[in-house]
Amino acid sequence: MAKRDYYEILGVSKGAPKEEIKKAYRKLAIQLHPDKNPGDKASEEKFKEAAEAYEILSNDDKRRKYDQFGHAGLGNSGGYSGNGMSMDDIFSHFGDVFGDMGFGGFGGFGNRRKSSQRVNKGSNIRIKVTLDLTEVINGAEKTIKVKKKAPCKECNGLGAESPSDIINCSTCHGSGYVTRVSNTFLGQMQQTAPCPSCGGEGKTIAKKCTHCYGEGVVDTEEKLQFHIPAGVGEGMQLTVSGKGNTGRHGGINGDLLVVIQEEKHPELERDGNDLIYNLNISIPDAILGNTTEIPTAEGRAKIKIDPGTYSGKVLRLRNKGIPDVNGYGRGDLLVHIYIYIPKEVSKEDRKTLEKLQTSSSFIPKDNNKPEGFFDRMKSYFE
Repeated sequence: MAKRDYYEILGVSKGAPKEEIKKAYRKLAIQLHPDKNPGDKASEEKFKEAAEAYEILSNDDKRRKYDQFGHAGLGNSGGYSGNGMSMDDIFSHFGDVFGDMGFGGFGGFGNRRKSSQRVNKGSNIRIKVTLDLTEVINGAEKTIKVKKKAPCKECNGLGAESPSDIINCSTCHGSGYVTRVSNTFLGQMQQTAPCPSCGGEGKTIAKKCTHCYGEGVVDTEEKLQFHIPAGVGEGMQLTVSGKGNTGRHGGINGDLLVVIQEEKHPELERDGNDLIYNLNISIPDAILGNTTEIPTAEGRAKIKIDPGTYSGKVLRLRNKGIPDVNGYGRGDLLVHIYIYIPKEVSKEDRKTLEKLQTSSSFIPKDNNKPEGFFDRMKSYFE
């Protein structure tokens, strides 16, 4: 099923400022909060959908890529890094939104957090991938070796010598959060925060694994395979969900961020989804016409130069450009014609040109004016 537009999900315009986006998300979060809709799976999915939209639109870099390329610009996961995260993780992830919703949190928000345990999320891995023109047009399957954090095989990612060495935190008693009550001129204020002793995990390790020193992860090298869709562009960032570093103590994986670099083609230049080729032709070819061979993304092709072709004319080869990354068709190959004027000629050629200067065929005539702007625009779209 096609993903919904993020602006539509939050009910804001495309040019909405950050504060408006934050308010819209907070309003939806209150309306769709699971504690207000117990057992309602549809509300829960809409809640997660709103969280995904907020994560993208509240991040300047992700929002810019989304505005330019749509969902495809954010990778296979739609750009959301919350894959595998629970509701409580979402609350923790967007604490700046929920943290000021009242004493101890709004409604069920604070109570949910008191009884939840923090899930560690591994950091993202960022790499650069260089593509040639063929790979940009057709897409590519890539395999790259990267250094990353992986689960410790000795303790299966737990960080302890045995499961029995993992015990409830004595400070938070396994909840992962502690509550503090302070007296203010407004009365008592209750604040809930991650437990400082266990970092919000709710567990501590009595006897740490000697291989990973209690972290649950070790440094390793791994071959990662991923797909790059057709039509990507220079500087575009793709997100491959779950291919990043593993989180501590059995946590979830971060993401692999793939930054695209384009290898410059020796003859073709990219302009959006169009390709441009500058073709120099001789004066005789411009006058008499001819056929010539030009490079394309798939190889070479023959094109016809009509008699009387002027410098600056553009020939269009439809659907010979780059596919749109969002699937909206394919660009064209634009051949810009330039007439080559030699700086020096032989004596024999000079005599020939001097004769042509007085020839009636080469005297400019009113009915032989160069094409105007609208004529050129008409030929541009032929």
